[in-house]
Amino acid sequence: MDSDSIERPLRVVVYSSNRDVRELVGTSLGRRPARDLPELAVEDLATEAATIRRIDQGNVDLVILDGEAEPGGMGLARQLKDEIFRCPPVLILTGRPQDAWLATWSRADAVVPRPISPFELATAAVRLLRNRRASAATS
Repeated sequence: MDSDSIERPLRVVVYSSNRDVRELVGTSLGRRPARDLPELAVEDLATEAATIRRIDQGNVDLVILDGEAEPGGMGLARQLKDEIFRCPPVLILTGRPQDAWLATWSRADAVVPRPISPFELATAAVRLLRNRRASAATS
């Protein structure tokens, strides 16, 4: 394979104040969750400030926010959607299925409730990444 045919990794930013959640997300996604997508570069961040700085830098394809983080990911999702031009898709990890309405308020593009199913998380992430790539190809 020549260097022109190698695609850059898709960049996924994961925010949670809980190390175990960040590790679970990285493990659930793996290096390449779908054959039709390039490999992932997962960046896990433990603070809201670091997450905002990283997303402001650009070149992020997906943001996964822990709704149970301290401070919470749902408020951060809404802030990102309000303040970032062409904000990358946001997936929220909620505390329970009944919290999906809060994720709607936050303008999240997808929701995965606890207990986190690695299959459900990877499926939702792949869908958002595919949509992001498709819309980038048509812009």
